[in-house]
Amino acid sequence: MTIEIVRLTAANADLLSNVAEDVFDTEIVPARLRAYLAEPVNLMVLAVDGELVIGQAAAVIHKHPDKPDELFIDEVGVSPDWRRQGIAQRMMQALFALGRSMGCQASWLATEVDNLPARRLYESFGEDGVEIVMFDFDL
Repeated sequence: MTIEIVRLTAANADLLSNVAEDVFDTEIVPARLRAYLAEPVNLMVLAVDGELVIGQAAAVIHKHPDKPDELFIDEVGVSPDWRRQGIAQRMMQALFALGRSMGCQASWLATEVDNLPARRLYESFGEDGVEIVMFDFDL
């Protein structure tokens, strides 16, 4: 089956009724989903295998009063059975294209220093003008 990358909208939000394991951190809360989709600066793409959502990547358009808009990718998740097949890379490419089409002139993302799989993926975009920020995260 072909894996499709689609933008999540209110019109296709029912796709989230069938999500594979570990795509999201916790259960989707309908009221939060509606609020998320109501904000035009929130962007999400899904990787869909048939009728099953196997991946998601979320971003926000960061607006500034003194410089051009930027795309900040804040979440990427692919279910374990579908990892290492280029799905995360395809979702990120879709987000970059969407951001550019909406006027973003730069893209950036962040990850923990010890998240080696994410770092390898993100560093593959470094030559495409994507700023990568790495940090140690403790609460």
